[in-house]
Amino acid sequence: MKMFSYRWAVLALAFGTALWLAACDPQRIGELEEGVSTEADVRERFGPPEAVWDGPDGAQVYEYNRQPAGYQNYQITIGPDGKMAALRQVLTPSNFALIQPGMAMEEVRRMLGKPMKITTYELKRETHYDWRYHDGPNDSDSKVFTVIFSPDLRVVSTMSVRDPELDRDR
Repeated sequence: MKMFSYRWAVLALAFGTALWLAACDPQRIGELEEGVSTEADVRERFGPPEAVWDGPDGAQVYEYNRQPAGYQNYQITIGPDGKMAALRQVLTPSNFALIQPGMAMEEVRRMLGKPMKITTYELKRETHYDWRYHDGPNDSDSKVFTVIFSPDLRVVSTMSVRDPELDRDR
């Protein structure tokens, strides 16, 4: 009986994950047009944002996190006129290159969105933020970008490695 319940729980989880991932369907993203789509359009397609940041010139930046299961974090800028000014997928090697030693943890969080995992290493006196992303068109191109922070919450270093999840099924 336990195996039966476990299988149903796994199926329910898989179904729920599929519904959740449908919210980041590229077609839904493609329905939004910069300068035309409104804040209401964005919320209708994506739901409430994970976080809202103050942007330049009175704009607001909405964060739509697709971690830990997904490979994207979207930032959608809503201008003071209520229209979408920009839609960006921020987990890219070019954005990772902007992360420099000495940057504050909050600044990194605003640039890349919520990480998939936060790990504190007490003995090393470090905190690691990890984001999963694709460094190519295939699932086999999955990588994890890590930012290492010091005790004063400043960037010490960064690294990118092959996603360990790729090797778990072998």
